[in-house]
Amino acid sequence: MDIRLEHIDFFHGSSRILTDVTCDFPAGQFYAILGPNGSGKTTLLDLISGFRTPNTGRVLLEETPVTAFSKRNTARIISLVSQSYEVNFPFQVKEVVMMGRHPHIDRFARPSKDDRDRVDQVMEMTGIAHLAERAVTHLSGGEKQRCAFARALCQDTPVLLLDEAFSNMDIHHTFHLLGLVKKAVQENGKTVIAVLHDVNLAAGFSHELLFLKQGRIAAMGDTQAVLTQQNIETVFNVTSKVEYNAYVQARQVYFKPV
Repeated sequence: MDIRLEHIDFFHGSSRILTDVTCDFPAGQFYAILGPNGSGKTTLLDLISGFRTPNTGRVLLEETPVTAFSKRNTARIISLVSQSYEVNFPFQVKEVVMMGRHPHIDRFARPSKDDRDRVDQVMEMTGIAHLAERAVTHLSGGEKQRCAFARALCQDTPVLLLDEAFSNMDIHHTFHLLGLVKKAVQENGKTVIAVLHDVNLAAGFSHELLFLKQGRIAAMGDTQAVLTQQNIETVFNVTSKVEYNAYVQARQVYFKPV
């Protein structure tokens, strides 16, 4: 699903968070958003998901404003994995993952066999099948994140938003889930927009990069073209060396310890 942001301004109280943000996210690509803390990355995802409304401008999903969709229909289009996932009620993991099917289940209806099979399939894919009967309140931070990830995948939406979704995960599970996501982009045409802190993860998995600084787009385009020493210094105010790495088959950024 194509996404377009047109002249977005967003304020939180008297503070300007985003300024005149205009960009396109054509379907079937993996996009990474990078920028310093407070640059507006999470706010941008909140606007795309319809959770927040811009002060000026509009967000379009296939030429239709996101505000025109009901919450139920939006949940059939967009799924979101946020940085931290907290549930205070001791739902079983399989119950939490089943919540991803709720937008597709008629009101007062029970999950179908297809819904239950999809939950089992996604738990297996994300490596949490052995936790199915465990209370989500008894999981580690990384396990909770994988549970939230599985729930989002269960929504089977054409758009997946990831807001620092790997912050609590070890490197094995991070690479495994990023691999699942990239496969969904390549094979199913899913649109993925991920806020990441790790520049090299973004370089290895994304098709396009969007750099944000102080609420404005500093650069956007093909990852291998946009990932430059100049852009890194402009956005993050640090010096680096950027070069192609044959092992990962992508440009990588190297920082010299002070």
